[in-house]
Amino acid sequence: MEEKQKPLLMFCIVLLSMLSLSTNVTCLNQDGLYLYQFKLTLDDPDSSLSSWNPTDTTPCNWFGVRCDATNTTVTELDLSDTNIQGPFTASILCRLPNLSSINLFNNSINQTFPLQISLCKNLLHLDLSQNLLTGPLPESLSSLPNLRYLDLTGNNFSGNIPISFGTFQKLEVLSLVSNLLEGTIPPSLGNITTLKMLNLSYNPFFPGRIPLELGNLTNLEVLWLTQCNLVGVIPETLGKLKKLKDLDLALNDLYGSIPSSLTELTSLRQIELYNNSLSGELPRGMGKLTNLRLLDASMNHLTGRIPEELCSLPLESLNLYENRFEGELPASIADSPNLYELRLFGNRLTGKLPENLGKRSPLRWLDVSSNQFWGSIPASLCDLGELEELLMIYNLFTGEIPASLGTCQSLSRVRLGYNRFSGEVPAGIWGLPHVYLLELAQNSFSGSISKTIAGAGNLSLLILSKNNFSGTVPDEVGWLENLVQFSAADNMFSGSLPDSLVNLGQLGILDFHNNRLSGELPKGIHSWKKLNDLNLANNEIVGKIPDEIASLSVLNFLDLSHNQFSGKIPHGLQNMKLNQLNFSYNRLSGELPPQLAKEMYQSSFLGNPGLCGDLKGLCDGRNEVKNLGYVWLLRAIFLLAVLVFLVGVVWFYFRYKNFKESRRAIDKSKWTLMSFHKLGFGEDEILNCLDEDNVIGSGSSGKVYKVVLNSGEAVAVKKIWGGARKEVESGDVEKGRVQDNAFDAEVETLGKIRHKNIVKLWCCCTTRDCQLLVYEYMQNGSLGDLLHSSKGGLLEWPTRYKIAVDAADGLSYLHHDCVPPIVHRDVKSNNILLDGDFGAKVADFGLAKVVETTGKGIKSMSVIAGSCGYIAPEYAYTLRVNEKSDIYSFGVVILELVTGRRPVDPEFGEKDLVKWVCTTLDQKGVDHVIDSRLDSCFKEEICKVFNIGLMCTSPLPINRPSMRRVVKMLQEVGIENQMKPAKKDGKLTPYYYDDASDHGSVV
Repeated sequence: MEEKQKPLLMFCIVLLSMLSLSTNVTCLNQDGLYLYQFKLTLDDPDSSLSSWNPTDTTPCNWFGVRCDATNTTVTELDLSDTNIQGPFTASILCRLPNLSSINLFNNSINQTFPLQISLCKNLLHLDLSQNLLTGPLPESLSSLPNLRYLDLTGNNFSGNIPISFGTFQKLEVLSLVSNLLEGTIPPSLGNITTLKMLNLSYNPFFPGRIPLELGNLTNLEVLWLTQCNLVGVIPETLGKLKKLKDLDLALNDLYGSIPSSLTELTSLRQIELYNNSLSGELPRGMGKLTNLRLLDASMNHLTGRIPEELCSLPLESLNLYENRFEGELPASIADSPNLYELRLFGNRLTGKLPENLGKRSPLRWLDVSSNQFWGSIPASLCDLGELEELLMIYNLFTGEIPASLGTCQSLSRVRLGYNRFSGEVPAGIWGLPHVYLLELAQNSFSGSISKTIAGAGNLSLLILSKNNFSGTVPDEVGWLENLVQFSAADNMFSGSLPDSLVNLGQLGILDFHNNRLSGELPKGIHSWKKLNDLNLANNEIVGKIPDEIASLSVLNFLDLSHNQFSGKIPHGLQNMKLNQLNFSYNRLSGELPPQLAKEMYQSSFLGNPGLCGDLKGLCDGRNEVKNLGYVWLLRAIFLLAVLVFLVGVVWFYFRYKNFKESRRAIDKSKWTLMSFHKLGFGEDEILNCLDEDNVIGSGSSGKVYKVVLNSGEAVAVKKIWGGARKEVESGDVEKGRVQDNAFDAEVETLGKIRHKNIVKLWCCCTTRDCQLLVYEYMQNGSLGDLLHSSKGGLLEWPTRYKIAVDAADGLSYLHHDCVPPIVHRDVKSNNILLDGDFGAKVADFGLAKVVETTGKGIKSMSVIAGSCGYIAPEYAYTLRVNEKSDIYSFGVVILELVTGRRPVDPEFGEKDLVKWVCTTLDQKGVDHVIDSRLDSCFKEEICKVFNIGLMCTSPLPINRPSMRRVVKMLQEVGIENQMKPAKKDGKLTPYYYDDASDHGSVV
């Protein structure tokens, strides 16, 4: 008898004993006893089960309990969203003889799934989604003869989907979304012909194809296989699913064309194919899909024209962005009565937009950016008053903005930049109450900013650069308390900046360079506490530079050049952390603050005749006499230094010559050479170059030399510390055996491996007291050098990295004891050299794919760990490494690059890099996390790369993006950097931070 059951039975015995005293007292029935015993296994912090009173006769009035018509036996248990915690004790619940439904959704049910679930023979409905269950899925689940609904979404189940799941007899719904399942989708699932819904999305399956057998599920209405690591083509057999309403195959690596058999699925309402590698044209016959309302085939390689028959359907949402479609957009799309979303950006579409677009449709989101559309904006876009986002950047549109858009109160984002628009902006546009982004950059707009801008209370980003705007900046701009960026460079604005601008406490960027501004700067700019970028260059501003500008603690970019500022430079400026400072070509005078006399500011003060300081070009005449006295002293010091140098060179030459001769005296006849590839050199060439001058790195087991052969080819030679026999002779037998075994292991492992990402071991040379390994020499640089380059930005990703591996230290230390292997860098070639037992662990950890590339860019990256801080948190309970673990590791690499810190550091205390980043980010902000050595002019790109690192290191594996997605986000950051001044500022790529289409299906 179980220990927890005894107190309950004793309790009932006490109650029964009281019957002799009072005939009104009865005992809780058997179902109630089982439920109360179940309650005792749980923690109930919110007292959700407070109504479970053991003095009741039945549990039928308890919270979450439902009984049959006789009100005596329990049939359903619903404790969803009650915050209960503890194990799922099926051994207790399955004793309820008539229990048909268990719903424990969104709690903290933990431990593993009990095998005793097979005892619940009458169970029809089982929902354990959004809990903390771990371990494998029990094969016994399929033995439940009456089960119709099984939802295990959002747990931490691992391992394969059991093949036995194909034996469910009556199952209609199977949902295993967002777990840690591996293997591939078993074809046996095609045997569950009763299934109406199959959802396996967001699991780190091994790469695999869509089973052809799924075409046998003729009752299937919903098929969700989003982000299941699917590869290959979409099988034609899916065309047999005549009842299918929702097909979601997004976020995979499917290729080939969309099969024409899908056009036979006339019940389809939604098709999600986004973020794959599909190619070819959309299949003919899509007009037969009369029930289709939502289609998303974005982020593929689809070509051809957008079919007329598709646009004639009563669509609600059409997403075809980031493909290669061409031709015109069919005018029939404007006739869809329920069209609310149309996103076509990033294609090669031409022609005009349909004249009546939006006239009959509740159009909410329209994005046609980065195409070749021309003509004017349809005036009917907001006729039904629901338009929220209008994005048309990077096209050839002309004409004026329709006045009708000025009355579109629902608008929140307007981006019309990089076109050929002209004329004045309607007054209503300036004052739209919900617009937070208004971008009109690089057009030919004219006129002034209307005073109606006072009504734009939500405006955060106002971007007007490179137009023909003129007039003064109205005072009303200072009323926009949410304004973060005001960019109006390259226009013809005149007059003074209004005093009201100092009220903009959220302002981060103020850019008015290349205008005709005059007057003095407004007083009170100390209120710009969040200002990061102030650029007023090339204007006619006068007066002094305000002292309070030094109080702007986060100011990073300051350019006041080519104005008429006068007076002294505020002394407090020298205490600021400015990455760019330019006061050149003004009328400044006086002494330059000494801390600003730095080489990085060499050209920052030119063209100010009255300005003096210790920088070349400032007050040269005044310093001539002062400097004359130093000339002879410097000459004397120089001559003495030359003399010392010459003596040193002669001494070094003779010492080096003697050293070379002694090295050549080695008896080369005693060396044994073992080659693993066809060689074009001998051991003499190697031995003659083992000089300290050629040392390029040092590890835990030896030194590494760069040797240039007579042929001009370079090799890397590793000299193992000491010799095995020598150490044995000295008495350290155990150490000698380890060293000898390490050398043999390395030779055996790398001598056999032939892999494009592993450096070649050309040969080994041994003698009694020395051992040499000769490797292929590598020229590639490191990721850190890319990010921390002199230009300070993320430039481009290398096409391939190789690694040099030693077998001496053992990679098993890494995953078992967390003792890091030695990692060092070739100081001359910037190659990364790792010590670790690589070959022995390839099969276990998949580390052979250091970097794998395809024609589309980086496909995946597995990371060899340097410390515990690489390791994904789920490894602690799964003891397995999968793609999500690799993504976590890659995220740590990104955080290393952006922060300039190691994965573990004494400064972190008990934390690792990821925890330190999250804590510091919350407490101090991003500026205290990013490496201060990075150029701040790339801060936007650096922050986006940093955000990608945070996404990759999410504690929950399901929240980490796929490697394919990571690569796309990194590529977008690079593309954005090349396309400046275009900036991402929303939620869609390439004009948003995230993909709006990464949303799963909507039924």
